[in-house]
Amino acid sequence: MVSPNPSHTALNGKPDTFWRTLQTFNVTRIVVAMVMLAYLSTQSKNETWFSQLFTNPQTCSVYLLCAALFTLVTAYYHRHYMAQIVLPITVDMIAVSILYIGAGGAKGGLAILYLFPLAGAAILAPLLVALLFVSIATMVLLAESGYQILQSAPDASSLQAGLYGGAFFFAVLVINRLADKLIKQEELATQRGRDLRVQMDINRIAIKDMGDGLLVVDPLGTLIMANPAAERMLGLSLSDEEQQHKLSDYAVLAPITDALFAWESRVGDLPHAVSPAVGEAVFVTIKHTDDLGQDAAAIDWSGRRELAAHLKVRFAAVRMRELSEYRAVIFLQDVSEIENQAQQLKLAAMGRLTASIAHEVRNPLASISYAATLLAEEATDEAEARLLTIIEDNVARLNRMIEDILKLSRKAQRQLEPILLAPLLQDIVRDVRQTHAVAPAAIDLQIDAADRQSVWFDPLHLREVVTNLLSNAVRYASGQPGGMRLQVMSSVAGRLELHVQDDGEPISPAVRAHLFEPFYTTSSKGTGLGLFLARELCLNNGALLDYEYRHDVQGQNSSHVSGRFVIAFAAHDPVSPD
Repeated sequence: MVSPNPSHTALNGKPDTFWRTLQTFNVTRIVVAMVMLAYLSTQSKNETWFSQLFTNPQTCSVYLLCAALFTLVTAYYHRHYMAQIVLPITVDMIAVSILYIGAGGAKGGLAILYLFPLAGAAILAPLLVALLFVSIATMVLLAESGYQILQSAPDASSLQAGLYGGAFFFAVLVINRLADKLIKQEELATQRGRDLRVQMDINRIAIKDMGDGLLVVDPLGTLIMANPAAERMLGLSLSDEEQQHKLSDYAVLAPITDALFAWESRVGDLPHAVSPAVGEAVFVTIKHTDDLGQDAAAIDWSGRRELAAHLKVRFAAVRMRELSEYRAVIFLQDVSEIENQAQQLKLAAMGRLTASIAHEVRNPLASISYAATLLAEEATDEAEARLLTIIEDNVARLNRMIEDILKLSRKAQRQLEPILLAPLLQDIVRDVRQTHAVAPAAIDLQIDAADRQSVWFDPLHLREVVTNLLSNAVRYASGQPGGMRLQVMSSVAGRLELHVQDDGEPISPAVRAHLFEPFYTTSSKGTGLGLFLARELCLNNGALLDYEYRHDVQGQNSSHVSGRFVIAFAAHDPVSPD
């Protein structure tokens, strides 16, 4: 059995509880000695030969000095436990015997003083030692009463001494048994407490190392506990344990807060129970960019690869009879990695299909396109020309789709050094202006030509991504000066970001939810692979592409929400993908 304090138990052989009890007994001895000194000093002297040898004040004074000495020894010397019990109790017995005999024996009424040292022996010492002291006290009582009988004292009797002795034996037995029972109960409680602490440590380690997030909140949403996995998933930093945090304090956690309150409205009428009531799982998306007013010290997303966390959330109510209100346990599982794995499986299947498409589809399409071109040269009817144009347009669309699918197999090569962002963006904007015949003022590039900001990105891939985003912007922008804007800035997490936006209508939240899915498009001329390909190229380079709603400040007190594509570049050299 492990001791609460191994060093003390190894040196002393007794737990600290015994030493504290012994010290209490010593302090009580001082109090008893002082009371006896004050009381007996005022009593009339008994003219006996024994009282002349040992006066009450002298006996009580010596006894008080001995009690103080025993208290100091126990306070600073935790060794020889039995010796520190037997010696003081022996002194107690001697002092009480002197006072008892000096007071005239049983008629003095001081026999009750024996109960103090005998009770201490019954509590602190083994039963045999306690019975030994009881026997000594009884022998003193009987010897004194026998002496009085021999002296032919008129009120001398051994009955009272015998009754005191029997009462002392009974009291010692009862006190010793009760003390022994209390000691065993304390040892059991100590063992249970030790087992509970071990179990709590095991639970703490398990909760700390578990992959799923765990939050404990009260009915008002106040955070009571959050394990490290939950802090990583949510971007929380709860370093100040004294501060009471609420889920509603973080606007980015609004989806979890809403789901919690919706769940509480369903389980609020459940009866009190010890067993948890687990609700159905809900799926939420947490994005730190949804709220620009967040304190960067409270929300920290620098450790996450994704700027959005897709979480599976489950709730459980813990209702205890000792608590006036229940506690809600929130289980968080990050399904972003599962979604990525599903996406990789989809890409792997698409890659296997790509080889067949390259050989089985492109060659027939080339033949169809060539035949349509020959027919167009000989077509004289306007209806025939229109039909041939439809064939050529759809063949071109299928060719673009095949090219986009083939591009998915490209992987970014590991960059040996970062590339300068300013000259590359200027070159891309210049090419887009020439390709789409866009006025120079229509595209506003907000970056200094002398800016030395650099990023870890494959230049060919970055050119393809930005060109794709600008091509979409050209389609929906008004064409007015500054209708399309490229801006480089730093995020709250310290990552360099490239914002691409136009003055067209923002993308609706319903379309945004499927914006980067393959083959999803709202245009009859699109393939639905452009944005999907752009995001995959960003992921291959350790960057992230998303469509976000941000607040654009128009004046001192006015702002409006606008949508834009945001590329969050890697904060350091990304690991080359497999």
